[in-house]
Amino acid sequence: MAAKQQPWPLTRTRNSPRKNDGTRSMGQILAREGEEDNSRRRILSFSSEEPVDRYFGPEILDHSGDAVNLQRLNEIGVLLFNHDTDKVVGRILRAWVENGRGMAEVEFDTDAAAETVFQKVRSGTLKTTSVRYRVDRWEVVEAGKTSGDGRFTGPCSIARKWTPVEVSIVSVPADPTVGVGRSDGEEALPLDLWERQIQINQNKMR
Repeated sequence: MAAKQQPWPLTRTRNSPRKNDGTRSMGQILAREGEEDNSRRRILSFSSEEPVDRYFGPEILDHSGDAVNLQRLNEIGVLLFNHDTDKVVGRILRAWVENGRGMAEVEFDTDAAAETVFQKVRSGTLKTTSVRYRVDRWEVVEAGKTSGDGRFTGPCSIARKWTPVEVSIVSVPADPTVGVGRSDGEEALPLDLWERQIQINQNKMR
């Protein structure tokens, strides 16, 4: 008798769907107000409440109240290039939520690799930011129904508690319809691995 087929892999691989892990591209890269364009500091928006289609349907990242846990970004946050933990191009000075968007003030490093990325940001060649995140609690809203706070209409899955793990400058956005302007997202590795790697990168920068 043939063994009964498991409906899901017993061991998740990197390519296995993980609803609680995601990546999305979003935001703007701005020069800090009152500073010269060659300043290595920039303000980024890295997330919003714009719905993004994932394999399980439309996903919304809630930005109200204490929905977003910014502790990791504010304590050990680094700026990566293309989500590569071996390509740290800067540090996150502070992160916050403003007008329904995740925001961060970053400072680019001065080594050769970071300089290359920074100059492409200055020239406008690189225009997109992307965030990798982990969702801790969902609200699933059925088609035609309204979310508990009355702000969203289903079908959708709303990330009511979620944590940005890292922010990247990316060359190919996960969502090409969301651009990043200059004015004056699928599957992620387990969160504990990203936390360990980000901490290693942070130690290297000290």
